[in-house]
Amino acid sequence: MPGITLELGDAAELAEMLTFLAEWLSGSQKQALASSLQAYVGHTAYNADSLRADLHRFVFLLGVSDGEELFGEPYRLPTPEGDAP
Repeated sequence: MPGITLELGDAAELAEMLTFLAEWLSGSQKQALASSLQAYVGHTAYNADSLRADLHRFVFLLGVSDGEELFGEPYRLPTPEGDAP
């Protein structure tokens, strides 16, 4: 299979969007989003927590995180000043 490459800026932007979606799924509307996802998927085997884990895994595979969010605290993208929010 041919490889796919992303420019660093594109990978960072994609990782930021994936992180945003993962955090959104665990926000104040978590139950409504989980119910909506279950209705869309049509089965309980894949739920909001599974989707969040997948999103965090993709961020890790992009090389933007160290994988800590897969096993502990959620990953926060650094600010432009270089500090984590």
